[in-house]
Amino acid sequence: MPASMKSDHIPRATIQRLAIYVQVLEALARDGVKVVSSNPLAEACGVNGSQVRKDLAYFGEFGTRGVGYNVEALIRAITRSLGVDREWKMALVGVGNLGRAILNHGEFRARGFNIIGLFDCDPFKIGENMHGLEVKCTEDLKDFAAENQVEIGVIATPPERAQRAAGHIVDAGIKSILNFAPARVRTPERVHVEYVDFFRHLYSLAFENIRTD
Repeated sequence: MPASMKSDHIPRATIQRLAIYVQVLEALARDGVKVVSSNPLAEACGVNGSQVRKDLAYFGEFGTRGVGYNVEALIRAITRSLGVDREWKMALVGVGNLGRAILNHGEFRARGFNIIGLFDCDPFKIGENMHGLEVKCTEDLKDFAAENQVEIGVIATPPERAQRAAGHIVDAGIKSILNFAPARVRTPERVHVEYVDFFRHLYSLAFENIRTD
């Protein structure tokens, strides 16, 4: 737990809101804003000021009463507290259309999430070079992860191959998985899985549309 963090029992919703705070703060910094108070920050993030103050209180004391938060300092404090102020090495499993799109997304590297290994089970893809990385067989993931200290596995396979991909990641000793495949995977309790579920959001939008018709 970072030294600045007051508690290790932080609600998951708080962590998710902190990621939104960082995005908004970064936009403010790009616009040249130096100081922001909790209420304008909260409004831009879709919450209320007391919620912002409560969320930040988990990590220490920020801001000056009557003045607000220094934008750059708050970005540094949040990213340090979340552990995203350093490089995280990732391995991508599945280099089809979705995998290539993820690999082309420059924000991953810009935010310290560095894809250093590409893996696939398709013999026609193995050996290809993408962004300076050679696509390797998924059977090689275990040795690669050990040699390169991979910390996060990313699944971008078709849904029917997601469980097998998760198995390779788990066998490699990787304890965090980001799953873009539209399928749930089974992993040991020690392995944390986050799902990027496009359809959950699309279903919500579809429902909101028919509800307001």
